[in-house]
Amino acid sequence: MNRINPVARKYDEGHLATILVAPIISEKATRLGEKQNQVLFKVLRSATKPEIKAAVELMFKVEVDSVQTVNQKGKTKRFGRSVGRRDHVKKAYVSLKEGQQLNFSGEAA
Repeated sequence: MNRINPVARKYDEGHLATILVAPIISEKATRLGEKQNQVLFKVLRSATKPEIKAAVELMFKVEVDSVQTVNQKGKTKRFGRSVGRRDHVKKAYVSLKEGQQLNFSGEAA
């Protein structure tokens, strides 16, 4: 899919099911959900924006407006004398269209 000829691309549903690793539930993510109708996910580092959009639409049956991604480098941590590093993480900020909502609290919306 490119900007000149936007044709819906078909993805393998098995691959789409593995793209979203986990939702990120924090104070910042909750504030984004309330004010800007965005949801925050931890995704595979190899995932692209169109794949993330297709995965969210497939798994949660909502319409996605846009996707922004952030590559977060892992922090360097010390464990006694040895130095280690946490894993790198890719986060996806998914903007939902007006009237759409996604609820992770388990309550009926």
